[in-house]
Amino acid sequence: MKFLHIADLHLGKSIYGVSLLEEDQAEWVRRFLDLSSALHPDAVLIAGDVYDRSAPSGEAVALLDRLLTGLTDQGIQVFVISGNHDSGRRLGFASSLLCRQGVHIAGEIGDGGILRHVTLEDAYGPVTVWLMPYLFPLEVSELLGDPDIRDYETAVRRLLALQPMDPSQRNILVGHQNVTAFGKEGERGGSESMVGGIGQIDYTCFDAFDYTALGHIHAAYAVGRRTVRYAGSPLCYHFDETRQSEKGPLLVTLGPKGETPQIELKEIPALHPLRIVEDTWDEITARESVSENRGEYISVRVTDRAVTPDMADYLNRVYQARDSRLLEIISTWRAISGGDSSGPSGEAVRAKSIDTLFSDFYADRHSGSMPSPGDSAFLAQVAGLMASMDSHDISEESVIGMLTDMLVKQTEEEEKAEKEAENL
Repeated sequence: MKFLHIADLHLGKSIYGVSLLEEDQAEWVRRFLDLSSALHPDAVLIAGDVYDRSAPSGEAVALLDRLLTGLTDQGIQVFVISGNHDSGRRLGFASSLLCRQGVHIAGEIGDGGILRHVTLEDAYGPVTVWLMPYLFPLEVSELLGDPDIRDYETAVRRLLALQPMDPSQRNILVGHQNVTAFGKEGERGGSESMVGGIGQIDYTCFDAFDYTALGHIHAAYAVGRRTVRYAGSPLCYHFDETRQSEKGPLLVTLGPKGETPQIELKEIPALHPLRIVEDTWDEITARESVSENRGEYISVRVTDRAVTPDMADYLNRVYQARDSRLLEIISTWRAISGGDSSGPSGEAVRAKSIDTLFSDFYADRHSGSMPSPGDSAFLAQVAGLMASMDSHDISEESVIGMLTDMLVKQTEEEEKAEKEAENL
């Protein structure tokens, strides 16, 4: 059985004030449908963050409709879960009706904690696909009536233990969580939210599955073993994500039970690749004035002087002549020499995650020193939970309760560390 694993589409995404929907994302959908037509997979797995916000625009909804219609027209089964950016209720609208057309959507956890699951058949027998939408410990605790569920890993383990799964057959899980190996995170992009130590789940939670299709992290890599994998985002949604050399769906070929699946990344080039240009101003102007690159989104980082409006105007003219766009021009000179520089534009600030903005602000107020990991993690949890009040219908009282528990736990850990230090 062959399937394509994709995730983190973020339809409706804007970066640095530029909407990617009508050109970049629409072109990616067209190229993906061409790829699926050529490969003829049995299924497509979409592992969460389908939209960039819980209340997507009409245009974003129309683009998802185009993607799903194109896949069903090709006779491909589609499996979709909600991510932390999605509203599970909105995404799951008409899911029972869509299921008849081969589109299986799990916006929320099912009644009694049983995950939506569908069994397909191939020459080696049944393959069951289990859909686990993004979850919070509080959701699972209330759903299962278990007050002992207070962290993400416990929530996932308790939930999966309930599933009526036949381990002698092949099983696939589609999930959207922060999965780690031995407590260590892999490479992150620059535009994920609620990561950086938040809600870690060890990859061994998924030992019963023959393949685990993950979303949430925008880089493509395996976690702990080859068959627990992030697909990454289809496009770079932050300049930090340009560190990833290729973007594209994972083509997974599942053989008989016990045989390791074959996994291959199928690159889909971006319509407008992101590129970082970092050097002295003289080197930048000399190189960029003769460059033949076209159709790019560019970040310029000047290392030897402050940025002026004239510099931005000059580069805008250079790039516009090549159908490219200057999204950001900043100076890194202050960090090296102590000189004055212009900061990032408003669009650049809005493109940063909450935890990155907090770290930048903290360093600016504390002579370059960074906040403690505990402070950074706590603020990221606050931001993520407040955002989740809308997309996951979590009440303000529940969020306050979770934050109180987090603060108590953090205080207890700090007190324990102080006592241990005193005893040394």
